[in-house]
Amino acid sequence: MSVRRLAEASLQPVSFAFNRANAAAAKQWINKYPKGREQSAIIPLLMLAQEQEGWVTKAAIETISDMLGMPYIRGLEVATFYTQYQLNPVGTRAHIQVCGTTPCMLRGSEALMDVCRSKIHHDQFHTNDKGTLSWEEVECLGACVNAPMVMIFKDTFEDLTPERLAEIIDLYDAGKGASVTPGPQNGRITSEPITGLTTLKSEKAILKTTRDRDAKAAAKAAREAAPAAIVAAPAAPAQASAGPVAPSKASKPKTDAPETSPALETPSPAKVAPETEKAASVRAPRHSAANANKAAPEVEKVLKQRSGPIVKAEPAAAFKAPEAKGTQLGAAGKTAAAKTTNAKPTSAKTGNAKTGKPSLEDKNRPAGIARPALVDDLKLISGVGPKIEGILHSLGIFTYAQVASWKKAEREWVDGYLSFHGRIEREDWVKQAKALAKGGVAEYIRVFGEKPV
Repeated sequence: MSVRRLAEASLQPVSFAFNRANAAAAKQWINKYPKGREQSAIIPLLMLAQEQEGWVTKAAIETISDMLGMPYIRGLEVATFYTQYQLNPVGTRAHIQVCGTTPCMLRGSEALMDVCRSKIHHDQFHTNDKGTLSWEEVECLGACVNAPMVMIFKDTFEDLTPERLAEIIDLYDAGKGASVTPGPQNGRITSEPITGLTTLKSEKAILKTTRDRDAKAAAKAAREAAPAAIVAAPAAPAQASAGPVAPSKASKPKTDAPETSPALETPSPAKVAPETEKAASVRAPRHSAANANKAAPEVEKVLKQRSGPIVKAEPAAAFKAPEAKGTQLGAAGKTAAAKTTNAKPTSAKTGNAKTGKPSLEDKNRPAGIARPALVDDLKLISGVGPKIEGILHSLGIFTYAQVASWKKAEREWVDGYLSFHGRIEREDWVKQAKALAKGGVAEYIRVFGEKPV
């Protein structure tokens, strides 16, 4: 913002006083503010002084400050801050403010400024030779749709051409400004489109009572005309076209994919029950304490557990004699070897003591079946690879339903036979098998939230 200073001392009047009408108006403005807040009335009081004198003088600022009981510096701050106050003398008959903001600039405000330069003064804030006219460029005056425009005192003159502005300036200079009608100068009414109204031409679109009355009348006329139309209309051929046919969805492919399910669209035209929507949603994976105890590989750069004792594996290159595998060295190893040597041979029912596997004739062994024509892919169960699948086939286990039916004792037998040390329980083979037996991979994803690996 440019620096705004008071007029030179040679131009300042000695004193200032409101006339009778403006003094009464000033008192009314002061009374609008609560006690102790009367200083807020300085803005309207400065405007009254400007309307009376044509510009705001130093004497007016000091007089108004005294009326409101405020320091002179506070009054000067307000007067020099707001550009609506003229701090220098302006034309006694007209001070023309030309809008130079973008809409008016695009509509020819530069040409209006050229008229002011030729008829008043080349520079802004300077009066003409007689002191009756002055002009300035200002920011938006608020009637952009009627650009370009000017403001003279409190009146705006819109839809101007250079020729029309020249006529208005001449009328004000001759003291006939009151004869100029404010507003659009091209016959336009207020701010309507220059081509005339295109909408809201009737109250029917505005008043609900009018719309309801017209709708009832139209419905009544349609009911009365319907029987006559049926009698008068000839029988139409069966194959005659009755007009355009609405689009059909007959060829739209049907799919159960979630991406094309109408129940999952947002917003969805198809309303479904909460149970149906819940069934279509993917549940969170089941919590696994074993998996939660492992650090993510991308975090630790190595697969290791978060808590508990960490068993350090021997180096891959470490060599063990065949007779020393699975035994301990030292005194503890000798004791274990003695126990193994003195142990009695185990029967088929008690299992193999050397390998630790249970007997194939154990009553807890799951019942096997003959190999069916359609064998389930047991490798979809987490923890079952090609080798384990072959062992299960050798035991007569070929389907998900068999695994899903295992009782605790049967799971323990299979766990011991495979030397899994509780892996079947940790990875919940039974639950995996139940999901696969019920709905295959899709049901597995719904239950566990991920594809089987």
